[in-house]
Amino acid sequence: MKRLFAAAALLFTCLFSLPVVASGGDVLLTVRSGDASFEYTLEDLRALGDREIKTTTIWSDGVQTFVGVPLDTLMSHIGAQDGALEAAAVNDYAVEIPMSDVRPGGPMIAYMRNGATMSLRDKGPLWIVYPYDSGAEFRTEEVYSRSIWQLNRITVK
Repeated sequence: MKRLFAAAALLFTCLFSLPVVASGGDVLLTVRSGDASFEYTLEDLRALGDREIKTTTIWSDGVQTFVGVPLDTLMSHIGAQDGALEAAAVNDYAVEIPMSDVRPGGPMIAYMRNGATMSLRDKGPLWIVYPYDSGAEFRTEEVYSRSIWQLNRITVK
């Protein structure tokens, strides 16, 4: 009986000393708009609805297939309609994206490339991707400069 009690006490101690992990996983993206702050895990982003873009990029060979949440869907989710977006990467590189880009058929926050999630070394885990092959307006130096990878935060200005 003492052994059973000791085993139960040990099991109880081990269970409650394990680290607590959020059910949704790690926060990949933080979005700030005014006084509000929103945090998104991969599962949260997927739950917003996804889109697929098949396109070439200037950073890769051949057609790439990206899956992610449309930027207009994300901004609608937080209620942002005006201003501009400051998108920043893990290394603090930041770009400004005008709200005019935030429209149906515009950029997405990609979390998958060619059927797999993207590692930090592979421009992930998040990359703002435009549908470059869908029109000349998406193949400009200005648009390419807005295609920030290793994205981890957006501020609505």
